[in-house]
Formats: sequence, structure tokens, C-alpha cells
Amino acid sequence: MLIWKNTSTLDGYDHDLIFSEDRNQAQIALLGSKSIELDEFPNLKGIFRAGIGKDNVPEIEAKQRGILVKYPAKDTIEIIYNETAAFTCNLIFRMFYSDIGTINPWYKMDRNALASKNLLVIGSGNIGSRVAKNMHPFTNVYTYDIINNKDSELPGLINNADCISLHIPKSSDNDAFINRDRLALMKDGAILINTSRGSIVDENALYDEINSDRLRAAFDVFWEEPYSGKLKKFHPNKFHMSPHIASTCSEFLSGCRQGLDMLIKEISL
Repeated sequence: MLIWKNTSTLDGYDHDLIFSEDRNQAQIALLGSKSIELDEFPNLKGIFRAGIGKDNVPEIEAKQRGILVKYPAKDTIEIIYNETAAFTCNLIFRMFYSDIGTINPWYKMDRNALASKNLLVIGSGNIGSRVAKNMHPFTNVYTYDIINNKDSELPGLINNADCISLHIPKSSDNDAFINRDRLALMKDGAILINTSRGSIVDENALYDEINSDRLRAAFDVFWEEPYSGKLKKFHPNKFHMSPHIASTCSEFLSGCRQGLDMLIKEISL
């Protein structure tokens, strides 16, 4: 079974698989977060999405063409939710404690207690709700979700936050959800965390805010990946970057490989 891929997610977990860069011959497409055009795959029989996002998967068109579409199993998805939430918390702590002082010279920077900080979690779905729950013992947690809150509440919540963590899906409605106006509402010295999708933040507007030394940010997702855009020059302190690894752990990767194997088996029957 010839597999075409646009992700390195399963590198190291791909033993016994046969890959091809020839779209005309590919029978299975292994997808990361990038999209594909089905017209380029005339012999495609199956699609496996190595993750939980569905915005880049042409499900309706695939069904019309008789192409099977599979995602990780439920237990693997739970691993994705939990690990992404844990990694997000790691970024929050890292950014709150990024300026602590130096060893040479021996210098301790003054700071406020974490318990005095306000964290705003935007998006209360499977990951955002876990971030809020995990961070609740350490800081003041506020949440915003279009299902539970009015639009009029968001400006005040943004203005009150010392840190904002984003957990909303990629969609046309959410493009540049954090735009220039909303970034301007953030208090001086505030932090923006994004482990959701790069496109939900206005890249140019964020650049201007960080370049002016007003805001800082930590992103695990980007507008293009691998990311080599203008914000890269601020890494690692003003704009901390990680290579889209929030959910990446051996348990998740093993689960994805099992899901891919099941798709191959189903197609082969």
C-alpha cells in the first residue's frame, strides 16, 4: 500500500510502511495540518489524519469519491487533549517565569506572585477546559467561549488578563480572531499563548506589539510550518517557539500508527 504524506508526525514510527511522493500512485494520504487537493490523487483509497483537527480534511468530497477517512481512536484522542493541555500549561509557566534574574552577575529580579496573575482561556472545549482546570490551583482563571459568553464580555476579559491562552478551531470566522484591535486591548507586559492554530492571530499585528516591547508570546503553531517568518527573530524570549509538538508523545504516536494500520487493513480487505 503506497502512502503519500505531508507530515513528519510518524517519523520513527513508520517501520514497514511504503511511502511514495508520486500523488498519481498513492493509495493512502497521511495528513498533518496541511490540506490536499483530491484531484491530484486519482488512485487514493484512504486518508488518515494524524491529529484531531478536521479543517484540512476534505471529508465530504472524499465520501463522494468512496475514499475512507479515518482519525485516531478515542483513547488516542484523549492523549492528544491531555498532552496538549499539559504542554500549554508548560508554556504559561515558562513565560510567567522567563525573567527571574541571572547567575553571573548574581541578580534576582522582582516579580509578583503567580497567584496574583489573571489567566484568560479563550475556548472552553476539550483542550481549553483542561488548561483552565489544570491552572486553577495556581492563578486566577477566567474563560471565554462563544457558547457561554456574550461578545461584549471579551474586551474586558482581554484587558484584565496577564496571560491569554487560545483554544479555538481554525475556520474562516476565526481568521485573525486576535486582531490588531484585540491585541491593543492587552495590558502592557501581557503574554499570548497559542497551541491552537497560527491563523487565528494576526501575524503582522503581533509583530508590531512584540517589536515595541509591549507584549510577549509563546506559540507552538504558526501561519506556515516550518516557520521562518518575521517573528522568528524574537525567539526565544519575546516570542518563544516550539515546533508544533504540543501533543507529540510516544503514546500519541503509537496510537496514530495503530490507527493508520487499521485503515490499511480495512482498505486491503
